[in-house]
Amino acid sequence: MRVYFPATIDMLKKATADGRFTPVSGTGFALTPALRESYTSGSTEELEYVALMDAARASLRLLGTEGEGAPPRRVVVSADVDEATPRPDLDPAVVRLPGAVELDAIAAVHVDTEEAEDAVRAAAAVVDAADLGDEDAEFALGDAEDHELAWYAPQEIPFMLELL
Repeated sequence: MRVYFPATIDMLKKATADGRFTPVSGTGFALTPALRESYTSGSTEELEYVALMDAARASLRLLGTEGEGAPPRRVVVSADVDEATPRPDLDPAVVRLPGAVELDAIAAVHVDTEEAEDAVRAAAAVVDAADLGDEDAEFALGDAEDHELAWYAPQEIPFMLELL
């Protein structure tokens, strides 16, 4: 199963150093049966994109854990894992993993570009308010989500981190 894990730049640096990625609380997002049932139509690719964007939104919540000087960018780690357990009681796309993901299971990393930093910073400050229905906060969140995430192959991760 392809799982999309919310992450931060600091988490990527740690994963590169440790040789494995440890998702926060083992939480990720995937095309689960519950997610498929919650849409009346959509291809596998379209519904996996929904899971990816759920992970990108969750990444906003993690930005407060970043070290000093880390760029405000959404990060999503895509990995192919077998032991993901769907948690439809939390959200249709949520899955949980029992542990870390080895780097060789990572299929790609998706990261905001520098142009998105102002919008991401603003969205991170109001993501909880947006979830509670604040229209101004939802607008700020939409500004961040208008920026497409850049795609990096696993072997490109160290070089991308070096360039930040």
